[in-house]
Amino acid sequence: MKAVQKSKKKWESVKLFLLILPFIILVLIFSYYPLYGWIYAFFDYKPPKPFSWDDFVGLKWFASLVESNVKIQQIGQVLLNTFVMSAITLGTSWLPMLFAVFMNELRSVPFRKVIQTVTTLPNFISWVMVYSIAYSLFNSTGMMNTLLANMGVITEPVLFLNQSGPGVWLTQWLWLTWKNLGWASIMYIAAISGIDNEMYEAAKVDGASRMKMIWYITIPSLLPTFFVLLMINIANFLNNGMEQYYVFQNAFNKEYIQVLDLYVYNTAMGAGSYSVSVAISMLKSLVSLVLLFFANGASKLIRGESFL
Repeated sequence: MKAVQKSKKKWESVKLFLLILPFIILVLIFSYYPLYGWIYAFFDYKPPKPFSWDDFVGLKWFASLVESNVKIQQIGQVLLNTFVMSAITLGTSWLPMLFAVFMNELRSVPFRKVIQTVTTLPNFISWVMVYSIAYSLFNSTGMMNTLLANMGVITEPVLFLNQSGPGVWLTQWLWLTWKNLGWASIMYIAAISGIDNEMYEAAKVDGASRMKMIWYITIPSLLPTFFVLLMINIANFLNNGMEQYYVFQNAFNKEYIQVLDLYVYNTAMGAGSYSVSVAISMLKSLVSLVLLFFANGASKLIRGESFL
């Protein structure tokens, strides 16, 4: 009898493994197999020559990243852009939670659905379309300049998209928030639906106002979800993405908009230094791995449990 039960349990384990096997294969193909490309960082790769013709140069490209003060300053500015934009996003990661809370407080269901739809749709718009919208609104002959000129506020067009300086960080964060806020709040809305209604009923009996119920019931119930997402965002601190900054970059704002991912792309495609770009990408991956373990340790320290 015990042998039969063990056999059944073993077969169930095998079935569960077969269910997740396709996803394991996909992860191996798309996440681990591309790591083979790291080998290009140790060769003098010059396309379109076959890889077998390239010379082995060891750590030459890693050393080239710090071979001159100009190079160090350039990479330092890129890292500053990356850290500042990531820090702004991380520091405002509570906005989707707050947005979900107030969405939940809307008593008109049709109006709430309209707001949720309108705020979620931008997530499905490509960054090329977002830039097209920004260009139509804020170029020299766009709607904003036309409106300001008609009101007599300005006499010459304001080049909103060509601004330089730290203000670029804020404008890029605003576009990112506009695009992702509604979508990021969906997980919190789902978490709110799982809160026990008896807690709210008990609070009403005790005379609690809506704001007190939000502060003492809703937000504390959402904090576990918030901390898990926060730790994951910390682990992905250097992964700003590239698409947004690629479409918005120009000669005026390039110094402040060029994050690490965009710098890797520009180094490979613009300067043709494929091996250097791979070396930079490797260092970024290693730093991200360190941040992942740091976030996991912080989660274990703060919440008493890790997510790895």
